[in-house]
Amino acid sequence: MALSLAITSFGKTLSQVGDPRFRRVLFKGIGLTFVLLIAVYTIFLMFLNWIGAGQTVQELVGNISWVGDVFTFASMLLMIFLSIFLMVPVASAITSMFLDEVADAVEDRHYPHLSDVPSVGFSEGLKDSVNFLGVLIAANIFALLLYVIFTPFALFIFWGLNGFLLGREYFQLVAMRRVGRAEAKKLRKKHMGTIWLAGTLMAMPLSVPLLNLVIPILGAATFTHLYHQLEPSQGHHPSD
Repeated sequence: MALSLAITSFGKTLSQVGDPRFRRVLFKGIGLTFVLLIAVYTIFLMFLNWIGAGQTVQELVGNISWVGDVFTFASMLLMIFLSIFLMVPVASAITSMFLDEVADAVEDRHYPHLSDVPSVGFSEGLKDSVNFLGVLIAANIFALLLYVIFTPFALFIFWGLNGFLLGREYFQLVAMRRVGRAEAKKLRKKHMGTIWLAGTLMAMPLSVPLLNLVIPILGAATFTHLYHQLEPSQGHHPSD
């Protein structure tokens, strides 16, 4: 049942790729995702240099000057490889930026009977994003120990952990638009198994270089469908 819902939601998302409005958001999302990936990658390299790992980086991609050399061929190849891990926080950031646009496009096409809802305020969205990013980073740092202990299962641990975290955030943000924060938390707990599975199915292609550039926007659309399939009667916004 959970797998069927996740697949159906993703199928509906793919069916809308030809919609000019949705495609416009998708292309904007891909462009900003790439820019954010470069920014996160640059910060990552600077962090390695700060902790004294710069020599290792230089051996891999040559002498890093942190500006021009970030765009060298060798450095870009390294960034594409590291995107397996770096795309998780990027996906989180993209969700908060484009969720309203994506959800509006999806709901106007597939759920036209729903009333309009106000956009999530910038400060409210920023607060959620920063809080979630902290949890995401802390959880993945802790997971490094599990990767070492259970090396053969490292990729599955990565998928499961980030699938849980990303699914939790995506569903929470989508549900908040319609029923508010408190009710969204209740619904998230109610459907946690399905949400975790859908999040894991999203985390898996996030670990595929280049393909992962399109996943954040497609994921936001997929979770919009998933929410409406799980709670078809919750298509309203609280009066409070």
